Amino acid sequence: MQYRRKFHLPASIDPTSRRILLHIGTHYGAITMPADLGARVQQRLEQAEIAGPVVDHPRAKRWTFLTGPYRPEALTAAVSAELFRMYATVACTGSEVVLPSPDDEHTGYRTWIRPPEAATSRPPLTAVIEATRAVGARKTPAL
Repeated sequence: MQYRRKFHLPASIDPTSRRILLHIGTHYGAITMPADLGARVQQRLEQAEIAGPVVDHPRAKRWTFLTGPYRPEALTAAVSAELFRMYATVACTGSEVVLPSPDDEHTGYRTWIRPPEAATSRPPLTAVIEATRAVGARKTPAL
């Protein structure tokens, strides 16, 4: 499998759905958000030179950022509520992220915005959360 050999991602294939899955836990984390917010977050991460792999779900208009591992302490109730208001969700330990398959990419169902690199660099989950909060913060309207 290309994901294991080329990108060193411990992905597996679900025998029923034939989807390529990445298990979230000790080594990987993920955060999903609306595509327009994702584009701004991606730009901020690129400027900080810590951008990592991002999956696009065009029909749902959502992006999933693959990150360093999930740490429960990074997601307080207040931060979780703030992300919720921006329609962003952090994948918890034990969940799975579906990665683009060749068929997905051919049909445009699920594609890479930024594919993984062989070096397997991923931004820390906390950095993506902070970037999301920074660019997604609502501005107070002028009176």
